[in-house]
Amino acid sequence: MKKIKFMDTSFRDGFQSCYGARVKTEDFQPALKAAAEAGTRYFEIGGGARFQSLYFYCQEDAFEMMDTCRETVGPDVNLQTLARGANVVGLISQSRDIIDLHAKLFKKHGITTIRNFDALNDVRNLAYSGSRIHAYGLKHQVVVSLMGLPPGLSNEYAHSPDFYFDCLQNIINEGIPFDTVCFKDASGTTTPKTVFETIQRAKKVLPGEVKIHMHTHSTAGMGVSCYMAAIEAGADIIDLSMRPLSGGTAQPDILTMWHRLKGTEYTIDIDYEKILKAEEIFEECMQEYFLPPEAKEVSPLIILSPMPGGALTANTQMMRDNNCFHLYPQVINEMREVVERGGFGTSVTPVSQFYFQQAFANVTQGKWKTITDGYGKMILGYFGRTPADPDPEIVKLAAEQMGLEPTKNDVHDINDNNPKLGIDTASEKLKQAGLPTNEENIFITATCGDKGIAFLQGDKPFGIRYKKDVETEQVISVKGKSEKQDTLKTAGQTGRYFVTVDGESYDVQVAPGGTTVTPAIPGSSKQAQAGRVIESSTKDNFEVKAPMPGTVMRIYVKAGEVVAAGQIIAMLEAMKMETKVKTERAGKVIEVLASQGDSLDSGDILVVMVEV
Repeated sequence: MKKIKFMDTSFRDGFQSCYGARVKTEDFQPALKAAAEAGTRYFEIGGGARFQSLYFYCQEDAFEMMDTCRETVGPDVNLQTLARGANVVGLISQSRDIIDLHAKLFKKHGITTIRNFDALNDVRNLAYSGSRIHAYGLKHQVVVSLMGLPPGLSNEYAHSPDFYFDCLQNIINEGIPFDTVCFKDASGTTTPKTVFETIQRAKKVLPGEVKIHMHTHSTAGMGVSCYMAAIEAGADIIDLSMRPLSGGTAQPDILTMWHRLKGTEYTIDIDYEKILKAEEIFEECMQEYFLPPEAKEVSPLIILSPMPGGALTANTQMMRDNNCFHLYPQVINEMREVVERGGFGTSVTPVSQFYFQQAFANVTQGKWKTITDGYGKMILGYFGRTPADPDPEIVKLAAEQMGLEPTKNDVHDINDNNPKLGIDTASEKLKQAGLPTNEENIFITATCGDKGIAFLQGDKPFGIRYKKDVETEQVISVKGKSEKQDTLKTAGQTGRYFVTVDGESYDVQVAPGGTTVTPAIPGSSKQAQAGRVIESSTKDNFEVKAPMPGTVMRIYVKAGEVVAAGQIIAMLEAMKMETKVKTERAGKVIEVLASQGDSLDSGDILVVMVEV
């Protein structure tokens, strides 16, 4: 009987898929210790979104997190992190010196293995990062990224077994040093048939000592079936999780897979009683955290618009934060076209975020009116070669809007020549901020940008969503205008909502004594709640409005200032992207209505101006 090994993904992919990667280190240490004591010897512990998220939301240092986890499990357990090829642990690709520093520091802070993938399956993006991982004595798990295509798309080669086999052959031919190979499906949309054929063919060309690792998600309901297909084709290792973070957007449960293998020629060598106990401890550790309902759902719609489990809840949480969660179904539906016209890159970070951002912009600003930064650079070639050629019309739009020419150059060469990237630039930023220029700080600055600098200066925002802090979203039924000022009984939830009934909007305030429903004041959520109505004093006055929901990062103008047509008025942030808001007309600023930190809805007024 063949024993199938597994990696427990609870403490990295589980956190990312179910909590948007926002979990405090001290909160999960008892569960990590219990899992190690139960016999698990292989954990995914960091990297991916669990690097940036600690600085952006958790008030923690990722390197300290890795050190703590190593201390908890002891010296012999395999701790693995996730890297995004030339992007390492950020959303932008890096210069070679930062990629080298990534491997050096992760080795220093207790990591055993780095899983290294590229969303575009461009072998160039895996070659240098893989060589540095190997050079520092880490185990290198090289990845072929998988995804099932939505029906009706035009390309039959991209994301077929032939395509994946060619990707693996390119890795071998390039001479990249690797210890294991992983076939990674972040969206859980690859069919069992494709998984079986791909791994069966891979076994024929890989050396016998090289183990094959399979990764998928349960988001579309096919996780266990795909693992069975992988095992029957010859895979040696699979990724599993513990409850409460198993199933749904994360990996199948350890005990579920153990049970599925009963009566077959395969088994997972576990003591199920000890695993049960570890899961109980894990559930206790996580009991205070808000688990979004979509994190535990099986969603067949993901098959139509591939959204990775690891990105789904991160995006839905950001949409909640920006008061636009109601747009989620529209954004998901928009992704199919965005994937096809973007060249069929695998929907996994950072490309999945590029897809979501572009779909979000298409929904909020009009189809293809704005090409978002990441998506635009991807289709222009600044992240590498896409599996298929992007739509020429969209490439042209991106080039015009961004002022960039398409390129086929190696991204490492592009980034090595970029004065905004690299160790020297990060060091200079640290010096200007009065911060130590040690290697950890340099890497944090390079991968987290200004937010990394802010963290190191002591600005540590808190973005974890606990149950007690979440205003549960409800649908409140108002049966007609006669009840619009009545007080309705509720189930004890509190909060403030804007509800549209028969074309009219109502301000719904849910308090312990009941729910007060009053007419909502037209305008933005923030401005309306303040009771402010903006009226132009003359026909020459005009308003510059937020083109999409988001948080105000910066306001660039002040009252009395004269600005030119096309000048940037403000910078908004939403869905991990910055959007410049420009005025289409020249004029003088009469009043600035938004401030840094404000959460605005699409159409909210930023400034009022008058033509001059």
